[in-house]
Amino acid sequence: MITHSSRRALPAAVAALTAAALLAGCTGGSSDKAASTTAATAATPSATPTPTPTAKPTGAADPALKAFYGQQLAWAACPKDPQNDADTSALQCATLKVPLDYTAPATGTLDVAVVRNPATQPDQRIGSLLLNPGGPGGSGVQMVTYGPKRFDGPLHDRYDLVGFDPRGVAGTSPLKCLDDQARDDWLDTDAPGADHGKQLADACQAKYAQVLPFVSTRNTARDMDVLRAALGDQKLSYLGMSYGTYLGSLYAEEFPDRVGRLVLDGATSPSTPLVQHNIEQQAGFERALKAFAADCVTKDPCPLGTDAGAAPQKLADFLDGLKDKPLKTTQGRTLTSSAAWTGVISRLYGGEKAWSSLRNSLGWAMVRGKGDDLLAIADGYNGRDKDGRYAPSADAYTAIHCADGATDAPAGEQLQAALTDLAAKAPLVSKHDPLAALFDPDCRIWPFRATEKPHVITSAAAAPIVVVGSTGDPATPYAWSEKLTAELGNAVLLTRDGEGHTAYGASTCIRASVDAFLVDGTVPTAGTHCPTD
Repeated sequence: MITHSSRRALPAAVAALTAAALLAGCTGGSSDKAASTTAATAATPSATPTPTPTAKPTGAADPALKAFYGQQLAWAACPKDPQNDADTSALQCATLKVPLDYTAPATGTLDVAVVRNPATQPDQRIGSLLLNPGGPGGSGVQMVTYGPKRFDGPLHDRYDLVGFDPRGVAGTSPLKCLDDQARDDWLDTDAPGADHGKQLADACQAKYAQVLPFVSTRNTARDMDVLRAALGDQKLSYLGMSYGTYLGSLYAEEFPDRVGRLVLDGATSPSTPLVQHNIEQQAGFERALKAFAADCVTKDPCPLGTDAGAAPQKLADFLDGLKDKPLKTTQGRTLTSSAAWTGVISRLYGGEKAWSSLRNSLGWAMVRGKGDDLLAIADGYNGRDKDGRYAPSADAYTAIHCADGATDAPAGEQLQAALTDLAAKAPLVSKHDPLAALFDPDCRIWPFRATEKPHVITSAAAAPIVVVGSTGDPATPYAWSEKLTAELGNAVLLTRDGEGHTAYGASTCIRASVDAFLVDGTVPTAGTHCPTD
């Protein structure tokens, strides 16, 4: 996602979280109040470091976790969402009980929202395929509920498609720390004050102090293993995209003997510190912005002119210029520089198929002086509906990242060196707010100190894992997929040549290869490249 010109690794197709009513039906409530009281039976945890990995034995071998691993899911029809007319008649919803704190399982529980779309050929069913769309903050429940057709064919024929909401997300103790008006102001400002990050941190601590220390990805990976057992699967089959590749990697590290067929599409780099990670991501969007501009000048009309060399700077100057001259919209709201950057960058997630739409939106803004289109794109990306309401789990991105250990931050000479590196690699997209680009999210003042650190994850003891990377991916640069493949050890890299974030939905060739692996266990040949459709 994007906040204040920072770029987050969340697929644009799932950026806008909706259907709160459906999620509430699956979990017994998804309101702010429910989120703050989910662990009401737990002893109040202290503001101490997020738990480190528990001592072995872990998982099903731990006697303290036996009841969680042995639970039976009570499947029921999912309630109809009055705001969405999608056909959900085939879906089944359930709630999974997991420990709030895996180091002290008796101190309280969380309710995890789960949905499944049963295999269409039950007599040939393989098992369950768990799905995660990215983020952190993406809802697996919504991925299965509103995007099942992307998996039509062998996958859905043979697998139950299963989505779940990670801790802090949508139907699982969602984190929404600011009210809607405050969030409008917080997101759209072009002049964030020194206490900008503290405003969010204080609000989150006030509402969710019981939950915040325990929303880490490692804990979610443990939840995923409990879910695997509750679904009756001996091994985990999993397709994770973007941030979901980190979740899948941690699962392989924590439970190597339970790895079945794992696909990690649009890989992140678990061994890269967050600041360097952000610099490399900014560089990815810089490259994508230039690629879009080069294409735009070949089209008529193009609001960037006809000079390919000057077009990227013209676009950046316009967006940065909105700080002084924001555009009004027909709603009476204002298109700020921050919101406009959010709209532009979010379109770059979609690759070349989204360039025509972006060119049109820029035409309305740059030529006609109307900011409605770009603001609407930014709203959708930020999870804001037409009535000004933000989706639940709006702050999952920050809370999960900070719980994952993103607390070390450069200062002094190291900070200056990082800013210099950022300016050299991404001068256009980072100029708007360099510090926000470096510290995305800003965990420097987060109330809970995590102990998780960036580290190399290996999967030598696990079954082969397929990593999928796209050469033109702006959000998770291709080099990260290469790096993760090498670090995992027992992994194969499958490559899509082309622009845009993640590959499964952008290439028939990639889809066929991934489906063959998940359904038949056919590992792609190392070095395989696929074109974009």
